[in-house]
Amino acid sequence: MAPSGNHQKRGMDLEPTTITAETSGLHTANSEYDTNPYFTDNADLGERADGLSNLPPPPALKRYQTARSEPAGAVNHELKYDANNTLQHSRRSTFNPNDPVTLERLQSARSIHSETVAYRPCGKKELGLLPPFGAGKDYPPEPPDIEDYTVEFDGADDPWHPQNWALSKKLTVMAVLGYATLVVVWGSSIFSPAVVVIREVFQIGTVTAILTISLYVAGFAAGPLIWGPLSEVYGRRPPTLLSTFVCAVFQMAVGRSEDIASIMICRFFAGFFGASCLAVVPAAFSDIFGNKTRGTAIAIFATCVFVGPIIAPVVGGFIVTSDLGWRWTEYLTSIMGFASFALVLIFMDETYPPQILVEKAQFLRRETGIWCIRARQEQSNFDLSELLEHNIARPLKMLFTELILFLISLYTAFIYGILYLLLQAYPIIFNQGYGMAFQVSQLPYLGLAVGEILGGAMVLAFEPMTFRRIVANGGRPIPEIRLIPTMIGGVLFTIGMFWLTWTGAYHMHVHWIVPTISGIFTGMGLISIFLSSLNYIVESYLMFAASAVAANTFLRSGFGAGFPLFANAMFHNLGVQWAGTLIGCIALSLVPLPVLFYVYGRRLRKLSKYAPT
Repeated sequence: MAPSGNHQKRGMDLEPTTITAETSGLHTANSEYDTNPYFTDNADLGERADGLSNLPPPPALKRYQTARSEPAGAVNHELKYDANNTLQHSRRSTFNPNDPVTLERLQSARSIHSETVAYRPCGKKELGLLPPFGAGKDYPPEPPDIEDYTVEFDGADDPWHPQNWALSKKLTVMAVLGYATLVVVWGSSIFSPAVVVIREVFQIGTVTAILTISLYVAGFAAGPLIWGPLSEVYGRRPPTLLSTFVCAVFQMAVGRSEDIASIMICRFFAGFFGASCLAVVPAAFSDIFGNKTRGTAIAIFATCVFVGPIIAPVVGGFIVTSDLGWRWTEYLTSIMGFASFALVLIFMDETYPPQILVEKAQFLRRETGIWCIRARQEQSNFDLSELLEHNIARPLKMLFTELILFLISLYTAFIYGILYLLLQAYPIIFNQGYGMAFQVSQLPYLGLAVGEILGGAMVLAFEPMTFRRIVANGGRPIPEIRLIPTMIGGVLFTIGMFWLTWTGAYHMHVHWIVPTISGIFTGMGLISIFLSSLNYIVESYLMFAASAVAANTFLRSGFGAGFPLFANAMFHNLGVQWAGTLIGCIALSLVPLPVLFYVYGRRLRKLSKYAPT
């Protein structure tokens, strides 16, 4: 048989490719396609025979070589051609079928293919329903079992897997994505001090002006329903690139708007596109960090989510009262957004394992000429209806069918709503109550920021104990262990709310520092509840983390958008102390929730179709 076009190797006429192996992992081909091109990854695939060495490496190889800058395990792998242009392959694989990490990755890959890939599997049709093959040719025989040509990761130390990247690369990706998230949430609240100004400029009511904050956060609710599932189909990098760029564009558009309608529309779409970071970034962190370090990575993400909205109003207050004016709150955010886009473009590689396997399959097809090598993500036909049914709708489906996800999301939604409610409550207490200057009245937010930093440190202090429990469990995560800081945070948050409102209500008798200090307890409660709950969600659903986090983000952002709208009325009509009492009592009633999941969570996860354990 004459060689096909797939065997025309970079301008050289080659006979059909044959693979020979010196180890038990591969076998010698007996025919043109009777071969196992199931290459392992622990190799320097850039070493080629003379005559090919001057060719530029493919893009996939660049990441592969970068990953190998921190070797993981003993590896010896070469890909070269002999004098007869026969492809030779030798390696020492690290694949261990009894390794729990390896088994978990293989099982997760199959699970995510059946539940996440928004495609319809290729079906077989009768030849009578197909057009002629052409040129008088008969239809060729069916190829061998596709499973033999499906690429996988090779053991726990496979350098293609993002959890085996060099530490420096992981930290770079983490810093870039953390900054991108910070910019997005920064944009939600830096506009808060401008509400007073635009109310006068555009002659609108207070609630209408506050809508500029709520609509941005409403975008946080809608966006993850799209971005989270898409990241499970096309990978983490494309939606992150698109969203950071478009979000920055809409931020600039807000600053250039001349009417309130344009401001509101642009604020919503800035939040909608920026919300990609809220759903995709924690999933990306779960891609690149294992059980030992995942908690620390999620802590950094959660700190960005909560500290950003607290620091931004302090900066925004001084910008609004300066000669720059309110528009520069948006110009500054836009500049920061374009910077985050540039950093993601330059420093972020794809982190989603199934998509990395697609790139691996593309690389192996290109290097070997064996056309039937495929990744699982490539083995199906795109179907828009199934994309909508199985991917876009999955976050909502998970939210309302997974009891764990719904109740934990309800708790974090309440906490997140209070965070944005405090953006209205603090000016009432410190500006209207204590008579502080407008920009100075934003400074007590720093008490919340200090509390959030301390709360993050408290959660990190539990990481060594958590990791020891995971090791004792055979390397498998125990999500319920993550809920211990949530229990503590629930108590601290309740104390902080009672303290803030019952001292802040009596400004004639209580020094302003007293309610300011309460922010330490409130901030510690906010961050510890959110951070450990997010870790619990990620570790409960792992490969479906993006959809689970998208569902959580949808609910909590809905609360975050709604709470500021009634904050002024509630604090003025009920009084500061009784409004705080209402919030504190609700918070107190939610304290037992993580305790119940700590006790019964494992049983509930066994009933889930999305939880891997």
